[in-house]
Amino acid sequence: MRADRLLTILLLLQNNGKLTSRELADKLEVSERTIFRDMEALSAAGIPVFAERGSGGGWRLSEGYRTHLTGMKSKEILSLLLTNPTGLLDDLGIRGDFETAFQKLLAAAPETVKRNTDFVLQRIHIDGAGWHQTGGESFDYLPIVQEAVWNERKLLIRYRREGNEPAERLVHPLGLVAKRNVWYMVAEVDGHLRTYRISRLLDARLLDETFEMPDGFQLAQYWEQSMAEFKSSLPRYPATVILKEELLSRLSRERYVQIGATFPARDGWLEAELVFETLDSASEIVLSFGAQLKVKEPAELRDRVKAEARAIVELYDAADSGK
Repeated sequence: MRADRLLTILLLLQNNGKLTSRELADKLEVSERTIFRDMEALSAAGIPVFAERGSGGGWRLSEGYRTHLTGMKSKEILSLLLTNPTGLLDDLGIRGDFETAFQKLLAAAPETVKRNTDFVLQRIHIDGAGWHQTGGESFDYLPIVQEAVWNERKLLIRYRREGNEPAERLVHPLGLVAKRNVWYMVAEVDGHLRTYRISRLLDARLLDETFEMPDGFQLAQYWEQSMAEFKSSLPRYPATVILKEELLSRLSRERYVQIGATFPARDGWLEAELVFETLDSASEIVLSFGAQLKVKEPAELRDRVKAEARAIVELYDAADSGK
């Protein structure tokens, strides 16, 4: 563990130039006393680390000292820098490992790549959070959109809107977002931010005219806020159900269900507070679990499920009587 910490300190100093003992202690979740001992160990090992005194002081490495990771190309490093550490890393307890790996990649990157890191991360965001999987989408215009994003050039697009006629827009493409296997373009249109699903582009023409990025725009921050607003706008249909305990994991994979609090009901059964989107989707999902899930409330949903179940029985009875 200490060897890993010493390497992390070395990389942090190399990538940041100068850090105080308090900053290092906070990043590594240790005491300042531990940092002082680690610095003594690095110095004893021949690493040219020294302290600057005063209010603007801190620890730094001698000018020109670098440690290297070899065998990685610039594009390979950039591809890994795009990885977004979602809450999954926190759940697994490995966010610290990701941060260490990130520092190593920065240390290994050529200066040109390091200078462009912020540029790249501001224009491409990888959202690894849960989302339904789609298939069969094509992204014919992704290379054109990417070129426009990279060079801050305006785009003239034709876009297929759901339930409406295609629309033509002159846009300022600010960034690309990948959510699972779907690509989106975030763009400024007439002073407003909009999101376009790239598979719905019918045409995209790169213009010679350039644009300037809006002041203070942060791609990842905009995307997270946009997703939160989208989710809050979805219809909500709350219900309470009784279900077999072993079905909870299957229910958690349902696209149109949010699971709230759960309570033991009786041996092998749980009571769960769920949020569906609509009465229709709630009825369909409940019926798909058969006799392993029962609606407790609301009565409206109980009545709908019972009516559908009776209709299914009558359908089969009618078929049997016709034999």
